[in-house]
Amino acid sequence: MSVAFVPDWLRGKAKVNQETIQRLLEENDQLIRCIVEYQNKGRANECVQYQHVLHRNLIYLATIADASSSSPPKPLE
Repeated sequence: MSVAFVPDWLRGKAKVNQETIQRLLEENDQLIRCIVEYQNKGRANECVQYQHVLHRNLIYLATIADASSSSPPKPLE
């Protein structure tokens, strides 16, 4: 399951650190590989679920980037 899936009661409480970002980037790499593999096999319909997770991860990373650029820079843990 994606590290971007966070229960509502935990949202905003988790610390975003370099390890979390790296895990998301690695997961995105794997998702892209799966999507390409399914598309190459002519099974585009099966890759839609992976595209949704990839989209969610990208939005999450963009949100983190936006939040960190609008506040004073602080080092990632």
